[in-house]
Amino acid sequence: MQRNLIIIGASGHAKVIIEIIETLGNYSIIGLIDSFKCKGTRVFGYEILGQDKDIPYLSKTYNVFTGVIAIGDNWTRKNIYKDIKKHLPDFNFISAIHPKSIIDKNVKIGRGAVIMAGAVVNSDAKIGDFCVIHAQASLGHDSKMNNYSSLGSNATVGGNVKIGALSAIALNANVIQGISIGTHCVIGAGALINRKIGGYKMVYGVPGKVIKKISKGETW
Repeated sequence: MQRNLIIIGASGHAKVIIEIIETLGNYSIIGLIDSFKCKGTRVFGYEILGQDKDIPYLSKTYNVFTGVIAIGDNWTRKNIYKDIKKHLPDFNFISAIHPKSIIDKNVKIGRGAVIMAGAVVNSDAKIGDFCVIHAQASLGHDSKMNNYSSLGSNATVGGNVKIGALSAIALNANVIQGISIGTHCVIGAGALINRKIGGYKMVYGVPGKVIKKISKGETW
């Protein structure tokens, strides 16, 4: 029997997650939550039921206390999670893992994580809560993604790499084995990281160079 589920977010990122949930077939999507689109608008046939602030009311109205945060921005995803847990401590956040991803042995995946089609996670890797691994990205053996971090499409991360909380590895970036990347970092599209990167840095280029310091929640 399918259980009810809501998706928090209604952008392109949410569309990919809708496809994952539909493919898995374990949940019935009741609707979407989005603070920037009009209530009643439909995305892939699912109605936007209200804004983030409406979630406590909507959960009780539709008897749904399970969901996925479909927000691509790491910082925003964290803040939405904290706000929901403040008002609904027992709300259940599930992980959405596409069946066409490849997950090797002994991989640990936290709650609320999203792993898209074609992604590869190698043995003994650890994926924290609310991480996102986009299509065709690869996480090497024994590597660790801390909470709210993300790998963009076609990003390649070698073995024994540590990625700090809320850090984003963008499209086609490459991180060689054994590298540590601090918290709140942005590794730009196509960058090659061959040395340790401290926290709160934006890095671009081949090899990667620090472009500037960044602050918590800074957009890029």
